[in-house]
Amino acid sequence: MGMTLTEKILARHAGKDVVAPGELILAKVDLALGNDVTSPIAIQAFRSLGARAVFDRNRIALVPDHFAPNKDIKSAEQVKMMREFAREFGIVNYFEVGRMGIEHVLLPDEGLVVPGDLVIGADSHTCTYGALCAFSTGVGSTDLAAAMLSGEVWLKVPETLRVVLSGRPGKWVEGKDVILHIIGEIGVDGALYRAMEYAGDGIAHLPMAWRFTITNMAIEAGAKNGIFPFDAATKAYADGRAKRKYEVVTADPDARYEEEFAVDLSTLEPVVAFPHLPENTRPLSLVGDVPIDQVVVGSCTNGRIEDLRSAAAVIRGRKVHDGVRMIILPATQEIYLQAMREGLMEEFVTAGAAFSTPTCGPCLGGHMGILAAGERAISTTNRNFVGRMGHPESEVYLSNPAVAAASAVLGRIGGPDELS
Repeated sequence: MGMTLTEKILARHAGKDVVAPGELILAKVDLALGNDVTSPIAIQAFRSLGARAVFDRNRIALVPDHFAPNKDIKSAEQVKMMREFAREFGIVNYFEVGRMGIEHVLLPDEGLVVPGDLVIGADSHTCTYGALCAFSTGVGSTDLAAAMLSGEVWLKVPETLRVVLSGRPGKWVEGKDVILHIIGEIGVDGALYRAMEYAGDGIAHLPMAWRFTITNMAIEAGAKNGIFPFDAATKAYADGRAKRKYEVVTADPDARYEEEFAVDLSTLEPVVAFPHLPENTRPLSLVGDVPIDQVVVGSCTNGRIEDLRSAAAVIRGRKVHDGVRMIILPATQEIYLQAMREGLMEEFVTAGAAFSTPTCGPCLGGHMGILAAGERAISTTNRNFVGRMGHPESEVYLSNPAVAAASAVLGRIGGPDELS
């Protein structure tokens, strides 16, 4: 019996010829990641082990992005702990404010994740890197501590859900709509501890930015990881960035999949997830009249330059509606600069939006966009749980960047085609 993409990568990193779903393996990691929320716990655990060195100072990344620039004394102390740990142990990939970005956009863009890698991170959206045909998954802070010491992690090989994509997406349909549609169909536990492996001729119509969005939200379906096959788009992205050589992995023709789920991309329209779960989806045409107070475009899900271009194309020459706040969060400094070079920053600011330095910020109710009681936001982020963006009596709706921008102009949730 052949192996899936995930099984192939896990077998290679475990030093085995074959692995099977349910098997427990000890695997070598190519990169271990921590942020300003999870790293302090991992650092404390690491020190409690009496460790004197990390396994490889080039294979650890520490990124202060959740509450950065620091919003208060506590967050400043957390980042100080990261900074001092990085200096003490010679961590090469520590990203200070001014050079940092949102971790799951920054690391692949910096070439620190390459196809075929096994990456763990003390953040649930580490699954993002599956867009590069890598195995990546979130772990606890103590697992991160052990990996920083040993370079290894214990994993259970997941079953695989094969998602077959066909057709070409229509106007205003983006990667966010693909994954929201899937989660709406299978539920937030529909891929519980499974790998979501994408296949089909529809993949050719998904640019890398959309693939990152889709794999980023694998965790919102309960999945262990999401993963795309290696193709020309993957190669073009990786070859322009990779700081290490990589080896292409392909699924075996006789690989065994637990289940298969089909999506005809040509039938989709933009999708909006209503509170308080990503599975609570509706096509844009059935949203109804939902007034909003805030719009957020950004995050590790949709803070790439392609996302900013999509939003800017809609808002260009228009104004943010009175009573609506619009916040734009480019995911890295390079994206910030690119948005400036292309005039996107000016488009947003002229329209009445705030353009921010890179930060996770409001996505997790951190800062720079907290909601008050009774307020509603439409956001390109990944979660809309109770209190996710602030007050527990606020509401968060999820959408793609074009719909978010159109909503900012309309003052209610709506699409670009409604704008005159």
